[in-house]
Amino acid sequence: MTAEPLSAAADDAPGTPDTAPPEEPTTPARRASWAALRPLVLRLHFYAGVLIAPFLLVAAVSGLLYAGSFQAEKLVYDHELRVPTGDTELPLSRQVAAAREAHPEGEISAVRPSPEDGATTRVLLSGVKGVDADHTLAVFVDPYTGKVRGALEQYGSSGALPLRTWIDELHRDLHLGETGRLYSELAASWLWVITGAGLVLWLARRRRGGAARRGVRAVALPDRSATGRRRTLSFHGSVGVWVALGLFFLSATGLTWSTYAGTSVADLRSALGQNTPAVSATLDDDRAGGGGEHAGHGGGAGAMPGMDHGGSGGRHTGDVGLDAVLKAARAEGLGNPVEIVPPAGPDQAYVVSQIQRSWPEKQDAAAIDPATGEVTDVQRFADYPVLAKLTRWGIDLHTGNLFGLVNQIALAALALALILLIGWGYRMWWQRGRGSAFGRPVPRGAWREVSPYVLLPLAAAVAVLGYYLPLLGIPLAAFLALDVVLGRIAHRRRRGSASAGR
Repeated sequence: MTAEPLSAAADDAPGTPDTAPPEEPTTPARRASWAALRPLVLRLHFYAGVLIAPFLLVAAVSGLLYAGSFQAEKLVYDHELRVPTGDTELPLSRQVAAAREAHPEGEISAVRPSPEDGATTRVLLSGVKGVDADHTLAVFVDPYTGKVRGALEQYGSSGALPLRTWIDELHRDLHLGETGRLYSELAASWLWVITGAGLVLWLARRRRGGAARRGVRAVALPDRSATGRRRTLSFHGSVGVWVALGLFFLSATGLTWSTYAGTSVADLRSALGQNTPAVSATLDDDRAGGGGEHAGHGGGAGAMPGMDHGGSGGRHTGDVGLDAVLKAARAEGLGNPVEIVPPAGPDQAYVVSQIQRSWPEKQDAAAIDPATGEVTDVQRFADYPVLAKLTRWGIDLHTGNLFGLVNQIALAALALALILLIGWGYRMWWQRGRGSAFGRPVPRGAWREVSPYVLLPLAAAVAVLGYYLPLLGIPLAAFLALDVVLGRIAHRRRRGSASAGR
């Protein structure tokens, strides 16, 4: 929430019905000017601000916690994540065998070799009792000694451990599952609207007040000499200007993986041929060998040959083994960090994918024949369609991965700014009306003064947006209904007052 105050009475209303303007506009002239549009924008900013702000506040607070969870995770799980640096790493197959000896439950779904000196290897197990179906059990292995350092539940491609997973789910769905995701989509759908409306109102107010003659300073810096509500407004508007671009970004990227709007975005990308490509893990029939010598690979999670029963981790007949697969991937230029996914069936290959989400992104992937160790397919991030790249970068920037600690600090600052904007908005509402209802209403019937050449395209654009962003469209219809009801109530009160005065 940004710019002009939350309340419709923020700039014009003393909060007393005795001074309320007439219900209908006094001039019949139709104007396409800002003077005609301003009341509409102000009403939208008010209703959306007051009613959507609680959802934004929850998203901002949980987002602030998430921004700090990356560094907290490193501290809390240091024993599992870090080990003293040794001279030589053990073969990857021996590390996996050590993990399976300590944790024979479930099936191996992936292996993440130690990405750097002093970091542990993760062996990811699926189908483990007590672990959520969409999570895995990560077994941490010292790559120098083969000692198992512990096991923790892990979620997502970023490898979130329990602390960060809990905060992530709080931010995403309040731990309420798919139903809870509606809250975050509602917040993302309206954040850009409230921000845009407030920004326009603030800039117009500064120009009307002569701020244009004083330059950028009056727009971007608060007036410390002001007092009361005007001082609050000054801080609210100035901070809103500074963070508006960041709030637009959070809104747009948050919608890309939401339930309903995210589906619309995915459909659009598909229609434009901008889907994220994937490496092909399917082997030709002659490579698969009819499933004979590779039959032991079967199962959705994949059982890595020679790794599920302890021992030395030696190769299964017909399988080149993890170390050869990793070597083949390295030869294709797939540097750390990588994740190795075992074959899902007799006609499937190993898939080795880079998983670095920090800049520069490493997202190349290769499929490797388990029988020969040959690379059968390669997918380069450089070859991704433009929208696929932008989506990847946007998500990683939104989640604090793209630029590491700097990214996380920026996200924390944005979340804190949004919390302050919401607080200042409600404070202005209180200062204007001292908590009384909705204060003085903005003049009604303003839409009649807007030129149809502006109003009709605007209405059409809103209808299209409401269709593709249902959690924008449905609440907007509710706001309109609420506005009509309040208008009728106010009209009846005025008629009653006029009749009593006769």
